[in-house]
Amino acid sequence: MLDPISEMLTRIRNAQAAGHSEVVLASSKIKKAIANVLLKSGFVGGVSEAKDEKFDVIKIDLKYKSKEGSKTVIPAIRSIKRISKEGQRIYISRENIRSVKNGAGISILSTSKGVITGEEARKNGVGGEVICEVW
Repeated sequence: MLDPISEMLTRIRNAQAAGHSEVVLASSKIKKAIANVLLKSGFVGGVSEAKDEKFDVIKIDLKYKSKEGSKTVIPAIRSIKRISKEGQRIYISRENIRSVKNGAGISILSTSKGVITGEEARKNGVGGEVICEVW
């Protein structure tokens, strides 16, 4: 089985590329936390929990932006990239937390304060494992 977080990010990336309105994922605490950070940062439209036949699932409503003067829709998430992987964990101290795409994106960190954005980690004075970058 793949890394569950990588699988989640890949499903979101592929669903947006295909123009789907939502993604349904198997539920876990870390996936819920990442989805809630994406919701709070405005990259997804909604996050809800549901019970499938046997399993708990997370439904993530994908968000799209319409281009002015055009019928074209652009995904809110232009890119989502896994940083720390199962084979190579990447940890960062609070001093080394950097902005993503000059503030247009976010980094998501797993810290002692929970799963938060890089900006929140910098304000709280904590470092942690860099899960992914989104812009």
